[in-house]
Amino acid sequence: MIKKTLTALIYCLCLYTASAQDVIQSKFYPKDFRYPLDLPPSTAGSFGELRPNHFHSGLDFKTNQRIGYPVYAVFDGYISRLRIQYGGFGRAVYITHPNGYTTVYGHLDSFSPNIEKIVRDYQIQTQSYEVDFAPMQLQLPIFKGQQFAVSGNAGASAGPHLHFEIRDTETQETINPQLFGLTIPDNVPPSISAIATYHLNGAPFSEKTPHMFLAVTGAGGNYRLTNNQPVHLSGEVGFGLTAYDRNSASVNRNGIYSVELKLDGTTVYTFTVERFAFDQTRAINAYVDYPSLLSAGRWMQKCFVPPGSNVSLYPQAVNRGIIDFNDDAMHDVEYVVRDVAGNTSTLAIKVKSTPHDPFPAFKPTGQLFRYDQQNEFNAPNVKVIVPKGNLYDNLDFQYTKLPKKPGTFSDTHRIHNKFTQLHEAFNLWIKPDTSIGKNADKAVIMNAAGNVAAGTYEDGYVKAQCRYFGDYFVKIDTIAPVISPVNIRNRSNLAAVKSITLRISDNLSGVKSFAGKIDGKWVLVEHDFKSKLYKYYFDNDIKPGKHTFELTSSDNTNNVSQFTADFYR
Repeated sequence: MIKKTLTALIYCLCLYTASAQDVIQSKFYPKDFRYPLDLPPSTAGSFGELRPNHFHSGLDFKTNQRIGYPVYAVFDGYISRLRIQYGGFGRAVYITHPNGYTTVYGHLDSFSPNIEKIVRDYQIQTQSYEVDFAPMQLQLPIFKGQQFAVSGNAGASAGPHLHFEIRDTETQETINPQLFGLTIPDNVPPSISAIATYHLNGAPFSEKTPHMFLAVTGAGGNYRLTNNQPVHLSGEVGFGLTAYDRNSASVNRNGIYSVELKLDGTTVYTFTVERFAFDQTRAINAYVDYPSLLSAGRWMQKCFVPPGSNVSLYPQAVNRGIIDFNDDAMHDVEYVVRDVAGNTSTLAIKVKSTPHDPFPAFKPTGQLFRYDQQNEFNAPNVKVIVPKGNLYDNLDFQYTKLPKKPGTFSDTHRIHNKFTQLHEAFNLWIKPDTSIGKNADKAVIMNAAGNVAAGTYEDGYVKAQCRYFGDYFVKIDTIAPVISPVNIRNRSNLAAVKSITLRISDNLSGVKSFAGKIDGKWVLVEHDFKSKLYKYYFDNDIKPGKHTFELTSSDNTNNVSQFTADFYR
């Protein structure tokens, strides 16, 4: 019969103790915060929502597809961090509060004048557009309801909105803001569209794991399998589901808050988006069926925990959520899916369990990489080092040497395959062929998908850190970035324009740095993520008359280019 251990009972007792309310959470949070906008609360993105390579870390408050709304401090405190970056949040403010939490406001269009001056002075001091710094603690006190910025669309934003986070000041874990009372009107239960079964049987999960996808029908919180027939299962099985949520204030599809998987009425697995640390967020690739996501665009959420996943989003898992169907009985399996407002959807299925023979020991066909240790692979002209903690499960590591591609300086090395994700980078060494000659210091490692890792040449190898498995080879980059002026030519009259605008492109390793000068003095050149334009905005320091503008740029192999033009104001 199905194993029910004392551990399972202890886990369940702990969970029920923590979930006296409909919403599962480990603790209760203060309700002192106000909303950061004076708009009816509506969101384009929920906390913990599934995104490429990360869980969404906050709420995306809608701003009517416009920029320019006042942004207010949600509680008393002081501005503890100011950041401007090319992508990411663009312009962001961090406010630390005396109740132990820090709030974050991203994609801002502008800061209040006093903050703007502090940021600009720091940019000039560091001679950098991108800055990330902490003002003095008493330099920028702030009060609940005080405006300090204007909403925008800066950075890697898909449209105007305010990205808002609440973090634990001590641990910097990000926490679901709706648990602080910043709720969104919601009486809509989550939707369940499909489930999956994965037949693990002692082997690590991979793209080769046998599985079934089963269609689901239903509405209004009540769901069933489309065929409404018992599912026949045998051996160690992991379950999965595809689900999403909507609230009453928006038509957007958002992420769900929690999933419980029950076997014969007993909870064996729970996932909940209460809080997580940023060094855990890439483990979304272990939470979803990554091979299915990559091959079919399917966001199937696995209801079992990989042994190498260290994510706080799993408050409970008995035997990692894996169920051993080894008797000859009929069992009840139930999914309970909730949103953060407590709206609930359920799906119950019948499982006919079948006895099975003992599982044969897992035998890799390549080299066994273990998730709990550092792993190394060596072959002629290539070395792979995967540090401990980078694999979510044991791996049957495969390697193949492929023919050299035209324009490259090494063989092509197939490092496993794209269906296995890593938590962080692995070290890859490739020995280039002798034709690289004196250009070894310009070498980069590149994969067939076009991702480039800047390398260093050492001990006869080009060495780099790479984020993905795939086909890799060595190329060289000896061409400097290309600077293309948009509205300036030599001797241009720029009296009627607000900015000098240019583009910078690079053929291979990518732009590493840029710097602008007027009449030999550094000036702030801004880089816009969406337009990819580089702009210097004129200020009162540029007097009427003749001036000289310079823009210098380097790439990741230190090739340098410069554009110079005289202009008139």
